[in-house]
Amino acid sequence: MAGVVGAQPDDPRRARPQANDRFVFAGGNGKGRVITSADVAPVGPPLTAFPMDPATRVVRDESRLNQVLLVRFHPNDLAGDTRARAAEGIVAYSAICTHTGCDSWDWQPASSTIKCPCHFSEFDLKDGARVLNGPATRRLPALPLKIVDGVPVAAGGFVGRPGFDTGGG
Repeated sequence: MAGVVGAQPDDPRRARPQANDRFVFAGGNGKGRVITSADVAPVGPPLTAFPMDPATRVVRDESRLNQVLLVRFHPNDLAGDTRARAAEGIVAYSAICTHTGCDSWDWQPASSTIKCPCHFSEFDLKDGARVLNGPATRRLPALPLKIVDGVPVAAGGFVGRPGFDTGGG
């Protein structure tokens, strides 16, 4: 439809994170600023970010499914597959709960887990965002990382599908 303003399906702002994307703060005083390794505090709380294409500087913020949690742990505290996807102990996951698609942001510092505030699914960020408590049945999708010039960078796309199951096959 002509004259419609906003993101279209092929809009790069809606594209999923891709290899070499940087991350920018999703909100707050630093909104839109590139996140450095130094910004990611040891043992949380996680930062909420959006991926950004480094060539075009287009922030992929026109889809909620692109919200990413970045948090740092000691590498020895990470499970094997999680450690392999981490960079300097920093891990990245989809911020969208796999149960009904709520934003998962409720950091639990005592257990280093994240809870979805809608239905209280809890995810172990040290072990591939494994579901500790339901009703979610799928992990939060992981995003492999690397460090380039002191900046966490996507080393590939999501491992797993972000979002929730709508049913119906």
